[in-house]
This record gives sequence, structure tokens and C-alpha cells, in this order.
Amino acid sequence: MKAAIKMLIVMALLISLPITVNSQIKVDVKRKIVNQTNHRANQKADQGVDKGLDAVEGGIKGAFKKDSNSDKTKENKDSKDKKDDQSTVDEESNTSDKDAKQEKTPLQSFSKYDFVPGDKVILYEDFSQDAVGDFPALWTTNVPGEINTLNIAPGNWLNLNSTDGTYFLMKSIEFPKNFIIEFDIVPKTTGGRIAVDLTLYAENAYKEMDNDPYPGNSGIHISIEKQNWQTLGYKKGESVQIKGSSTVNPVVAEQVNHVIIWVQNRRLRIYHKSAKVLDIPTNLYDGTKLNRLCFKLHRGASCSSYISNLRITDAAPDMRSKLLTEGKLVSYGIYFDVNKDIVKPESYGTLKEIAAVLTENPEVRIKIVGYTDADGADAANLDLSKRRGAAVKNELVKTFGIDASRIESDGLGESQPVAPNDTPANKALNRRVEFIKL
Repeated sequence: MKAAIKMLIVMALLISLPITVNSQIKVDVKRKIVNQTNHRANQKADQGVDKGLDAVEGGIKGAFKKDSNSDKTKENKDSKDKKDDQSTVDEESNTSDKDAKQEKTPLQSFSKYDFVPGDKVILYEDFSQDAVGDFPALWTTNVPGEINTLNIAPGNWLNLNSTDGTYFLMKSIEFPKNFIIEFDIVPKTTGGRIAVDLTLYAENAYKEMDNDPYPGNSGIHISIEKQNWQTLGYKKGESVQIKGSSTVNPVVAEQVNHVIIWVQNRRLRIYHKSAKVLDIPTNLYDGTKLNRLCFKLHRGASCSSYISNLRITDAAPDMRSKLLTEGKLVSYGIYFDVNKDIVKPESYGTLKEIAAVLTENPEVRIKIVGYTDADGADAANLDLSKRRGAAVKNELVKTFGIDASRIESDGLGESQPVAPNDTPANKALNRRVEFIKL
């Protein structure tokens, strides 16, 4: 390539040289000129070629540099793309991790949920036996009300659709000294500040409806409000009322709120949305033996609400004795949404107690078995129960650090009911998780 460039330059120079010579010395001069020209041409050509080559070389270097820069740019771009891709992956991974954590870490974030429901279901009411549009069979009232369905949650809901009245559960309940009552509530946006008042009271003689603001001879009045919580322990003949209040995590309108109330002798605790919102050691009068409940609404102050999934259980079973001595613990304290296998945060207290027993007894191995009621297809129930058993094992391993080799899991669906699947309360008994010592 260099030789070709040189020849082109020489030819260009020869053509462009101005030659004016005498014809007499034409031959000699011509030869001389030719020689000199050749010499000079070679020099010039060399210089020109060198310059040309320098330029070409510079161009090539520039090109290489440019290409190199392009490569670098490309590399940087690729690197950036990689970083972006990695960032996306990391972001997706973080999102994934976040999603995974949202399924598992709520158990930790709800660590103040220290209650443990007992192994006895005292009452369960989800209004599933009542027709939509009817008033529920086990309740009575002095105001309108009916069963509705909601677009934001499954199941039947009692519509407390009056802003002034009381809804009484007609059944008497022998509340133990240590029990947990929980329910779902969806407050409406219209109306006053109070979503609903729950009153647990004691009466000496059964009265279907006691419309006194503080029914019976004593009790606890719990006001569930949009901005706070209020409690009032009362006793007929006593001028002093035992009050408590809190502004932590009030209920939210048009959302499902799961309210948990733990009564332990005179002590009352309320839990809602990742927090223990109220804890009063002496909120009931000594000697109060609760046996009735009602939901109340007040003229001008109440916004009315929907209520469902009311459940009352005894509390704090002796897990250690049940598991280690009797060899089996039946738990109603592991919570799942309908047809799902994700362990809910409210399960923390139960799982923590079981993990403590396993940690203190490292030689003990257990099997976790999930059960369902008879609603739905047999195969679907069997699969759901197995997934729930595995989910409980996973939480004990990941959240509480129990060695996975110590735990087996299974599910038996609806195959071994402990009660007929004929009422909401009996179905609630069949939806359980059993921990069996191996």
C-alpha cells in the first residue's frame, strides 16, 4: 500500500514541475533533471508519503482511537446497560425480596401480637347460614339491619345500618376469665365518629334486649372510633367508671379492620394493625362474670358498620404440656385468609410459643398437619391443607430459626373432622392446625 501511495505522489510531482531549459543541453540536462528530479522526487515523495502516512496513520490512529472510544463508549454503555440491567434485576430482586418479606416479615412486625388463642372455640359467627337480605337468626335488635355481601371482602356481613340502636346476640355465653374475642369490621364513611361500640356484660337473669346504655349489672364498654379507642368498665351501684383510651391505629373507613380483644381477669388488651393499641391492667371490676354481648350505635355519633367473622376462644393453653406430655397440640391460633396458605401476622404469638418449646427441647421433633372444613372440593381442600402445613413449617424455620430437619408437614383436608360440618362454629373447629410430637 505504501509503494502505491509513493508512485502516485511522484507522478503528481513530475506533472506539476515547471521545466524551462535550453534545447542544446537538452539531453544532459534532461538526464540531470531526470536524475535530480528522481532524487528530489523520491525525497519529496518520501516526505509527502511520510506526511501522508502520518496523516493516514494519524487518521487510522484517530479511527482506532475513535473506535476505541466507541468501544469504550460501547463498553461503558454495555456496562451501564449491564448495570441498568443489574439494577433492574436487583430492583426486581429487591422487589421480589420485598414481596417475600411482606409475606414473612409481618410476623416480625406484629411481634406485639403476644396473644395465644386457646384450643376451645366458644363462639364463631360468620353469618354464612343466613340469607342475604335477611336479619341473622341468632341476633335480635330494636332497629333495622340485614345481611349483605361486600365487593372488598368475601362472605356475609351484618349491616348495622342504623345510627341509633343495639344488636344483641341472643345466645348466652359463659366467658372464661381468660378469653379472646375478635371480629372484622368495615366502617362506613357516612355518619359520626364511632364505627361501633362493643359491650360485653354480665346479667343475673336473661333478658333478650337490655336497652340500658350500660346493660346488665356490670361489664366493659369498648368504643371503636375512627380516631381513637375508648374503654369503660362499669358496675351498677358504683359511681366510678374505669376508663382507658388510645389513639394508636384507629380503624379505617371502607377497609376490612381485624380487631382483637384479649380479656384476662381484670386486664384488657386491644390489638389492631401491627400494634397493641391499648393495655389496661384493671379495666373490669373484680368479680365480673361476663355472659352476653351486643353491638351498639348512638344517634349522631355513630357512622354504622359491617361486622363479620366474630370468634371467641379461650386463651393461653398450656402448649408445653399439650405438646410434650400429651403429644398433640390443636391450635386455632394460626391464621390464614380464605383459600390461601400465607400465614397471617396474628399467628405470631402462637408460633413464638411453639418455637420456644422446640428451642428449649432440642431433641423433640414434630409433625405439622393442616385441616380444613368440608366446604369446597375434597381435592382442593386436601391440597390447601398440605400447603398450609408447609407454610407453618416454613415460618418456624425462617422466622424462628428452628432446624427444618426437626419438622415434618402434611395436610389431611376435611378427612378427619372434630365436629359435624353443619354450623359456622363447628366448621371453625374443623379448620385447625395440629402439632404432633414424633
